[in-house]
Amino acid sequence: MNGRALPDILCKALCCLCLIVAPFARAQTDPATEPSVLAVAKALPAVVNVTTERVVRRAVRDPVEDFYAQFFGNVRTRPREIRQTLQSLGSGFIVDPAGYIVTNQHVVERAADLKIQVTTNDGKTYNAHYITGDDKKDLAFIKIDAKVAFPFIDLNNVSPNLLGQTVIVVGNAVGYGSSISRGVLSAIKRDITVDNIEYKGLLHAAINPGNSGGPVIDLSARLVGVSSAKMAFTPQGVPTQGLGFAIPADVVHDTVEQFRQVTQKGTTKGAHDQVEETSTRTEKLFGLQLQDLTAELTSALGYAPGRGVLISAVEPDSPADDAGIQRGLVIYRIGKYDVSSVKQVEGLLARVTSGTSVDLAVGVVRSDGTSQRVEAVTLAAR
Repeated sequence: MNGRALPDILCKALCCLCLIVAPFARAQTDPATEPSVLAVAKALPAVVNVTTERVVRRAVRDPVEDFYAQFFGNVRTRPREIRQTLQSLGSGFIVDPAGYIVTNQHVVERAADLKIQVTTNDGKTYNAHYITGDDKKDLAFIKIDAKVAFPFIDLNNVSPNLLGQTVIVVGNAVGYGSSISRGVLSAIKRDITVDNIEYKGLLHAAINPGNSGGPVIDLSARLVGVSSAKMAFTPQGVPTQGLGFAIPADVVHDTVEQFRQVTQKGTTKGAHDQVEETSTRTEKLFGLQLQDLTAELTSALGYAPGRGVLISAVEPDSPADDAGIQRGLVIYRIGKYDVSSVKQVEGLLARVTSGTSVDLAVGVVRSDGTSQRVEAVTLAAR
């Protein structure tokens, strides 16, 4: 073999090697083969958008009457009825080909009285009905009203949930198909408080707004958890850029098994889910009806703006009535928390049970500073 033959042989060998390796190199750079793309493609058909609508009818009186009554006598007009449509929006995912869906309880709150619609990833919309839910775990079970075989996420093959593993949060936030974010599993068994509600044993992952109730998956499309809570600020008031947390897959699996038992019995869990839609926690526990202090109402009453929740009615012989609380006063604080909306009050009272004592700061603070009368009142929930 002469000296020139060896380089020729090496050149031919390198050319052959390039021909063999080139297809694999192209495959590795093809986005369609990325693990995250494949995982999303597998899970996305089972992810749905959940929208709910509830019409609230409530009899209310104008609080301004209290002030006119001081000068013109104790004359009361008939209460007027107001109608308000409350809407909720979130995500969910199908866990059974028959159309059973897991979502957050807060997405379908009081769903026994709700109109529920589900939009699948292919754009089809179905009516659905509420089966049962768990407030403490923030999980709910609903079912699509259609006899169709749906794609689903298997709860019997969940992710091991290892710190640092890649996770993908999949949602259907506005019914347009998908909302996806990717990150790593940053922490497990986190206990947090959001809007004065405690959540325990959560996972920490990146979650987009509107993805509540959607699945968090790994690169094998196995369930990591269910998107649940977002924390905008720490308890110390430090911005967090929207930290997201998820309910672990094993908790979801066990809870769904309990939900299935309710389904088999054909009953709906929890009497609170079937309470008449006009009833709130403050009404049931203390006999109080509340209203948000809008800018117009605050100005009309001369109250200090941006503070408190107005008491619009007091039920006779209720704990509030027995304590001397009157319509037209304002609740400024519950326990150690200042309040400024009915929603905030309801959240603080979410876990109060019969017989529990709750401290309130009730009174009137005038915007012009002419008078300020706020007293501490303790009410026992009935």
